[in-house]
Amino acid sequence: MRLLRESLPKNNKLSGVHQHTRIKDNMLDYRGYVMEIPFTKLHGNGNDFVLIDEYEKTVIPDDMKAHFAALYCDRRFGIGADGILYLLKSTTSDIRMRVFQPDESEAEMCGNGIRCIAKYAFDAGYVKESCTVETVAGEVGVALLYTDEDFTATIRMPTPKFERRDIPAIGEGEYHERIGEFDVYAVNTGVPHAVVLVDAVDSVDIALTAPPIRHHASFKNGANVNFVQKTGDDSIRVRTFERGVEEETLSCGTGATASAVIVHHLGYMGNKIRVETQGGPLTIHFNDGVKMEGPAVTVFSGVITY
Repeated sequence: MRLLRESLPKNNKLSGVHQHTRIKDNMLDYRGYVMEIPFTKLHGNGNDFVLIDEYEKTVIPDDMKAHFAALYCDRRFGIGADGILYLLKSTTSDIRMRVFQPDESEAEMCGNGIRCIAKYAFDAGYVKESCTVETVAGEVGVALLYTDEDFTATIRMPTPKFERRDIPAIGEGEYHERIGEFDVYAVNTGVPHAVVLVDAVDSVDIALTAPPIRHHASFKNGANVNFVQKTGDDSIRVRTFERGVEEETLSCGTGATASAVIVHHLGYMGNKIRVETQGGPLTIHFNDGVKMEGPAVTVFSGVITY
């Protein structure tokens, strides 16, 4: 089997059927060979993923993983997802997670993705009710719970980083900038997040207002962008524009966490904050570190055949 005749450039400008055709041509070039790739589709509050189980063996070679994400995250020409999760063995934790996004970038961490991969790993018998997941951002502890058919995971999130050098962002001290008409805060909760407090999230044109913040020169690697509305004494509503997906997603675990972290850090709310995302609720706890609690759902499984 000969793989990757040529590399597809990062952030390529091809779109639609042309991008699909070129990426698929890059994936395989071996006439008569049949390749079957089992996958499972899962979501956490509508933040959806295609999971490839590589616990026992490599299914997608490392130099093809980014291309595979660009192809199969496509909602018209692929399966459709906000990212591809790869489940692997770990030498330091119970399992290892890698996350590739539609723009072919690899994310350091994904909160909703960890709930999904933990559910799959538990259902497959790889882990027990308490496990650890290795990510690029560090090891993450997970507690799993089934109540009848409903699955919930509580994740010990990475320690929030407020200093600009840790986000990473240009300058010194904590991040607070005026970008356009918005006051923008920022924190790293595994990945960099900008947080904007607004009166009403539904009044914000996310597609128009998020990109200038996401690509602002002060963020060295760009940032996810969260618009946050207070809805109660200890509740907020969040809409997130995700870096790598490059559009609004129904939910973002690290974004919900970042939003709660900022309002907690500013002294606006207490140690338990309910976060309502477009795809459903999450709960962020601050009593013992920072923990995120939320559901994960298995949608379907299938096989990709070449």
